[in-house]
Amino acid sequence: MNTPFQKASEWIDAENAQDPNIEIDQNTEYPKELLYSNRMYEKLMQFCSEASEEVQIASKAQHICRWKVARESYPMDRVGYLRWREDLKKFHAKTTAEILERAGYEQAFIDRVSFLIEKKLLKKDAETQLLEDVICLVFLDYYLEPFVEKHDDEKLKNIIKKTWDKMSEKGHQEALKIKYSEENLNLIKASLGL
Repeated sequence: MNTPFQKASEWIDAENAQDPNIEIDQNTEYPKELLYSNRMYEKLMQFCSEASEEVQIASKAQHICRWKVARESYPMDRVGYLRWREDLKKFHAKTTAEILERAGYEQAFIDRVSFLIEKKLLKKDAETQLLEDVICLVFLDYYLEPFVEKHDDEKLKNIIKKTWDKMSEKGHQEALKIKYSEENLNLIKASLGL
């Protein structure tokens, strides 16, 4: 018999598998958000294998169906970007809550997962901080390289500094274990004054 966790995980994967955007990883094509979801879950379990079920689901559902809320549907300025990000958090939380309800979870559990996906009380709530650490680690491990190709050094240093500031000390230690290219490692060190 499938547990609520197994059902929810399968349904989150099924939603993310519908992403029309494709990303290639080790010569295999994946729907972009399914790949991101898998990377989030794997990184969480490496970083904190005793993470609660709520955090595990929040990690998998962090970007659920993200392609359905297009960045282009908001003004292409800082205010538009921030509004898009806020609306996305609510959209991800609501989409996940519907899946969790169908899977048979109680409301308190669903509310907690929504709280985590919306990244409430960052730096104050240990599980929100854990999820943020994992988000930052996944970015640094998998998405920094393509990011570097698109932006100038000053913007990159600013982004790396902001990413670092969101992380805990444990997250920092883990981030320094990632195998970066020499160029990116130098960029990170320069950004952080290491």
